Amino acid sequence: MPGDREDEICQKALQLLAELCSVGAVENENCRDFIYYLRDRARPRLSDSDISISLLSLVVTACGLALFGVSLFVSWKLCWIPWRERGLPFGNKDNKQESLNYTDTETNDRDYSEDYLGQPTAYPESSMKISHTSPDIPLDTQAGTKENCVHNARMHRQITEPTSSARHNSIRRQLNLSNPDFNIQQVQKQEQLTGIGRIKPELYKQRSVDTDDGRRSNSKACGKLNFILKYDCDLEQLIVKIHKAINLPAKDFSGTSDPYVKIYLLPDRKTKHQTKVHRKTLNPVFDEVFLFTVPYNDLNTRKLHFSVYDFDRFSRHDLIGQVVVDNFLDLADFPRECNIWKDIEYVTNDNVDLGDLMFSLCYLPTAGRLTITIIKARNLKAMDITGASDPYVKVSLMCEGRRLKKRKTSTKRNTLNPVYNEAIVFDVPPENIDQINLSIAVMDYDRVGHNEVIGVCQVGNDAESLGRDHWNEMLSYPRKPIAHWHPLVEVHKAH
Repeated sequence: MPGDREDEICQKALQLLAELCSVGAVENENCRDFIYYLRDRARPRLSDSDISISLLSLVVTACGLALFGVSLFVSWKLCWIPWRERGLPFGNKDNKQESLNYTDTETNDRDYSEDYLGQPTAYPESSMKISHTSPDIPLDTQAGTKENCVHNARMHRQITEPTSSARHNSIRRQLNLSNPDFNIQQVQKQEQLTGIGRIKPELYKQRSVDTDDGRRSNSKACGKLNFILKYDCDLEQLIVKIHKAINLPAKDFSGTSDPYVKIYLLPDRKTKHQTKVHRKTLNPVFDEVFLFTVPYNDLNTRKLHFSVYDFDRFSRHDLIGQVVVDNFLDLADFPRECNIWKDIEYVTNDNVDLGDLMFSLCYLPTAGRLTITIIKARNLKAMDITGASDPYVKVSLMCEGRRLKKRKTSTKRNTLNPVYNEAIVFDVPPENIDQINLSIAVMDYDRVGHNEVIGVCQVGNDAESLGRDHWNEMLSYPRKPIAHWHPLVEVHKAH
């Protein structure tokens, strides 16, 4: 390289001049300047890389010192303070904290203890946890336990309400270092001696019974029904005016109900009346009049039955309660107009009246033909908001729980007393007639949603009571139609 070549020439020139100066061929003044120059050139010089390394070493040293200081601070925080606390006597920390919490309220504590305690109590007794619901704590121990209960409640809530100074002083005495005999065994011994906390199970049982009775009585509060009774002797009619109902229970999520009332004169179920549905109210006003034709002498054997329902469009109607009136002749001012208020009694849905269905059965053994004729229904349950239904009847041929065939009648619009007179025929061989059952369901037709079941009944060897009797009568009198009324029941009760 040109630079290296020039350096070699300069070095040789310097050596030549040094030899000339040494032999005296050059003047002394010039040689002196040249010697100074060589001396300066021979001294070592720091390069840029050396300066950078020195600066980096200074930075590293500073960082190391800083990290060392941080480690010393952390070790002091983590190690030195717990060792210092470990050396404290037992109970000093609690005493110090407790003294800070109660120093400002010592005067109020003294007044509080004088009013409620009368004398300071020992620490083992005051430290016991007393049940707030114990019914048999003696009166002489209630004063001592009240202090501890109040203190515990204040400690949990951390409020500035004063606590007992007597308990505070007793804690200081028990935690004194000069008295090391305080231990858990002494506390347990004192607890056994005091006998506090004994519970009488019969008292709690009585309380729970009373509570259950109260809840049961509240659940039976179904409101009141106001109606007017009058008998027309000339027409032999019982006139019933349903005026209003008040304080009905809420059956809907909105906190209201959609009530209506069904009324009939027992034991006759043929004549049955129903009010209109009143939407979203717990105090409906009906003001509807109904007539029952009954001789005056038969009133002693009749009962007027009111059933209050909550209408539900998408599920079964809820029975709110019922009112039964008998002994008409014992009513004041009867047969003149009587204004009556009756409590609506709570009843279960087990006895809900769904209506009755009349049909006939006829079996031809030679042809193996089973004919069921659906004649009519009466007093069906209202399924529509108009207070009526759109009923039809579905008949299923069952064998050992399996449905073999099904047929249905036409739909009758907007009625609770439909008349069908429709025959449904099934082919059943004589050898299989004992294995067959008929399931009859009265349905409410719905254009929008699913069709709803109003009620069902069954006939056959596996049926109950009337259904089995009707089936056996059919088999006893072949080729002859046998007709009977059948009460409708809910689906789960039929199975």
